[in-house]
Amino acid sequence: MFQSLFGSTTESEPNLLERLKKGIEKTRTGFVSMIEDTLQGKKEIDSDLLEELEYSLITADIGVRTATEILESIRQRVDRKLVNDAGELRALIKQHLLDVLESVERPVPTVAQPPAVVMVVGVNGAGKTTTIGKLAHRFHAEKRGVLLCAADTFRAAAIDQLEVWGERTKTEVIRQKPGADPSAVLFDALQAARARKVDYVIVDTAGRLHTKTNLMAELEKMGRTANKVIPGAPHEVLLVLDATTGQNGLEQAKHFTETSGVTGIVLTKLDGTAKGGVVVAIARELNLPIRYIGVGEKVEDLLPFEPERFVESLFETS
Repeated sequence: MFQSLFGSTTESEPNLLERLKKGIEKTRTGFVSMIEDTLQGKKEIDSDLLEELEYSLITADIGVRTATEILESIRQRVDRKLVNDAGELRALIKQHLLDVLESVERPVPTVAQPPAVVMVVGVNGAGKTTTIGKLAHRFHAEKRGVLLCAADTFRAAAIDQLEVWGERTKTEVIRQKPGADPSAVLFDALQAARARKVDYVIVDTAGRLHTKTNLMAELEKMGRTANKVIPGAPHEVLLVLDATTGQNGLEQAKHFTETSGVTGIVLTKLDGTAKGGVVVAIARELNLPIRYIGVGEKVEDLLPFEPERFVESLFETS
């Protein structure tokens, strides 16, 4: 069961677990096999084993901080005679990763009166516009009305790309000419959503570099505009990150979280990397929940993220 912004739940989708397993196959094959190879045939927990284990964890991109914590936890348990067999370490690692992901979970905010406003932010190339199209598809599946706001006015191509997704998902797009004030486009979209009694407004924003101070300030302005028109909006600010960039995306993400009030992460292209452990690193370092993961190019390949299901799929060896 998955929570929506309107407090309702939708049934688990068909073959969701299988789609998740397939989507993180590269990570599962690389990460778990490395751990298995490290522990294979080992009984004694010694410094060499722990060093190999640390290398496996860091290679999976879960982050030095998390890897260090896992190793420290293992050492403490060994010292206290709580674990003696190397075979038990797999379960300890699995539990620690789950603990990290669950510790940053936050409930989806509930919107009593539509429209619910979802702003989508992120740098160019992370898959932001594609994510918006997939979100529209998901919300339509909830039997909700959706409207798209083309507030990335810096590139004409961005507006055109959103129009394509609008046609593909049968969703209206509110747009103005390239170069228009993004906050003005957002204002129009929110007024239109109210008039048409639309449930969701998904806002596309310019794919900007985190170093562009004026553009980051514009995000703050858009947030203020949304709140003036719809008190409490935006209800979700989703930061789209490309999983294939690994740890490099963290610095960008930190700047976005400082200026745009990010409430959750969408991690795209997870199917294209063997370093899916970055899910853990991002959640931990940003102290933000992963809301969705992208595991393919199809419109339905944006999956709601559940920590327990993800970790179970990651360690699934069959």
